[in-house]
Amino acid sequence: MHVRKLTEADAEDFRHIRLRALRDNPEAFSSSYEESLTIPLARVVQRLREESTAGDNCILGAFEASLVGIVGFQRHPGIKEQHKAMIWGMYVIPDMRGQGIGKALMSQAIAHAESLTGLVQIYLSVVSTQEAARHLYRALGFEVYGLEPRALKVGERYLDEELMVLRLPTR
Repeated sequence: MHVRKLTEADAEDFRHIRLRALRDNPEAFSSSYEESLTIPLARVVQRLREESTAGDNCILGAFEASLVGIVGFQRHPGIKEQHKAMIWGMYVIPDMRGQGIGKALMSQAIAHAESLTGLVQIYLSVVSTQEAARHLYRALGFEVYGLEPRALKVGERYLDEELMVLRLPTR
């Protein structure tokens, strides 16, 4: 398995796996399949081009024979918030789960964060019913600092999200 930053050349594969994640696991993401389906491929290409050249922000992909997992990393841009970043869109295709791919993606995102000057913490949110994801994040050192009740509504069902933080070593 190989983990690397995605580039515009990966746009079709990224769009495909992202849509699959949103369609198959709507309870795990704040974005919806229906809304994301309307985003043209050209916009995905543009986003990956910007992410791959921006330095701080990135979308990472895990590859076996093809793209099997993704995670996004975004640093806050404002002067008062650039000490923080967030993880978003973590997904590994179901038949590849349990093989350390999620851990590899998250470890690479954390290593990227640790390489950035002035970054001291990473945030993420995870739906409270996502046991495997919650376990992974805790194992990597993330701590729960809050709970957002009814954070998402999927159909007629409300889902709570745990808010988590990883404090990075200060240099």
